[in-house]
Amino acid sequence: METTGAGPSGGAIDTPQHRALGSGSRVAILGLVRAAGGGLTAAEVAAATGQHLSTTRAHLERLVGAGLVVKARAGGGQPGRPAWRYRAAADDPAPAPYRTLAAVLLGQLRKDADGATAAAERVGREWGRQLAGESGAGGAVETVSSVFDGLGFSPVVHEEAGGAVDLHLRTCPFLELVDQAPDTMCTLHAGVVRGVLDERGADGDAAVLEPFGAPQACVVRLPRDGEL
Repeated sequence: METTGAGPSGGAIDTPQHRALGSGSRVAILGLVRAAGGGLTAAEVAAATGQHLSTTRAHLERLVGAGLVVKARAGGGQPGRPAWRYRAAADDPAPAPYRTLAAVLLGQLRKDADGATAAAERVGREWGRQLAGESGAGGAVETVSSVFDGLGFSPVVHEEAGGAVDLHLRTCPFLELVDQAPDTMCTLHAGVVRGVLDERGADGDAAVLEPFGAPQACVVRLPRDGEL
């Protein structure tokens, strides 16, 4: 009898993830990235594996393309162009129709004459104002947390010393879009934060979204008490 290569559910096992993990080197790299909750740079992975940096980058990009790893800019690179940082992808994306809508939006942002990131900040900011207006939450921090919880980011509020407040985003429901355009998507989400704060009468410009700002989370650094 001819075999089809189907798995227990009848689905073909020849997926991008399956092919990406056909290399022992990539399996080892994925294990390293998963073990490092805050993510790793290509240079850090190369140092840990002893591989050439260009080979390591190629393996990491293959894992990104397969949806197993996500990347975003982080500190530590050249001035004005931080290094890429890689971490394991989450397993709970946004519903398919919502992702499709976001993908269409991303395509339009890329066509904007002022540049994709500038357009993303404007669009995100307006979206944040609308979401804040629809939210039943009260204060600025509570509203930002409520909005991002509704979007599927699993936020957790952290009160820091000196009155600072951080919001840890533990999941990202748009990972495949972040893979396509990390700077644009992260700027869009930062714009949402600023728009929510604007709507609540706080200083939206003081908010910063830092990819990989904490182990296993991106961090929204909100204004201090006096600015909220």
